[in-house]
Amino acid sequence: MLKSIKILQLLLVLLLSVHSATAQFGIGLTFSNDLYNVYSNEEDNLAHRKNGSVLLNPALGPKIWIGGENFSISAEAQANIGLLGLAIKDYKGLGSASFPMMAKLNFGGLSGMNKNMKLGFSVGGGIQYSKTELYGLQQEYVDLGVVRDFYKTYNGQLGVGIGMSGFTAHLFTRYGYNPDLEGARNLHVGLQFDFNFIKLKKIRRPESEL
Repeated sequence: MLKSIKILQLLLVLLLSVHSATAQFGIGLTFSNDLYNVYSNEEDNLAHRKNGSVLLNPALGPKIWIGGENFSISAEAQANIGLLGLAIKDYKGLGSASFPMMAKLNFGGLSGMNKNMKLGFSVGGGIQYSKTELYGLQQEYVDLGVVRDFYKTYNGQLGVGIGMSGFTAHLFTRYGYNPDLEGARNLHVGLQFDFNFIKLKKIRRPESEL
């Protein structure tokens, strides 16, 4: 809990550090879909701890930005569900869920503030809570003492893509681990789309100026 508070405090300091005279503010939504993910629960020596999926892994949540054309700082939170996540080695149940909360430094076309289309990249960090076998463990594993509660990891994320006029699209890789939980890991590779509603509203159609 204390680490989570420190992360939020750091984010606040970063947001306030952007020069108020030139900074722009944005608010909107972020949507993503994992092309591949794998979750590794804490080691329990009772059952295979991994769960993964390559299909139907949508995520959605709010996002805010502060910055300018070529650089911004953002904060986002998503709810991610893996409808078909499973462990092939020893099938125990189905589904996965995660809740990543990230602060990011965005450059170039991923600033969410630029008017013209540009390439860009982002780097960020945060925390994530994850759960596998979302739809329930099979009784034989429950009897063995297998538990699949939410576990926390500390995440780093890299993204590269394009953006213009409040819209961005990028490929990302997110990796997380927790040194206090033996074996706890998560890996996500996917596509993310951000919508800065304030910038989107400012788009002018050519016919409107005739």
